[in-house]
Amino acid sequence: MNDTPVLQTAPAGPVQGRECGSCTLCCKVLHFADIDKPAGKWCQHVAQGRGCSIHATKPDVCRVYHCEWMLNPSLGPEWKPDRARFVMGTYPGTTALAVWLDPGAQGAWLKEPYYSMIKHWARIALINNTYVMVLNGNRVTVVLPTGNADLGPLETGDNIVVYNQGGTYSAAVERAAG
Repeated sequence: MNDTPVLQTAPAGPVQGRECGSCTLCCKVLHFADIDKPAGKWCQHVAQGRGCSIHATKPDVCRVYHCEWMLNPSLGPEWKPDRARFVMGTYPGTTALAVWLDPGAQGAWLKEPYYSMIKHWARIALINNTYVMVLNGNRVTVVLPTGNADLGPLETGDNIVVYNQGGTYSAAVERAAG
């Protein structure tokens, strides 16, 4: 039996029995324009360790969001964001896997068991013409089999392009027309 976590391509919804519970890390690391919530800063409505203080009336953007741990039955408890210290999910408008870092634990993704699996997923992603990106606020690093590419700040409308030259990978940002 293979116990390597795999990424889901079309999750049906949260895994039965999984709940956010006291985990509120998405309320810190993600950017939600609909509620004017920047990446890397706590949402004004979060109740630390308890969840959303406006849960009954929270915006749809928050209500429908589920991190990769909530959706993926192959990810064990060590991948729950409050334990891993990062949130994983699909980057909006792309097929890329995003790893949003907790500013208080920026190196957590580089530790095991995380880093080797993220590198594994990066190799698979490239075969499928997509990529894995790590976000620290708006600063982006693309995870590549031959190293990681720190691309600096990613702005709205920018695109990431990954190149393969004879098995050597590189990545660049194509800036949005401004």
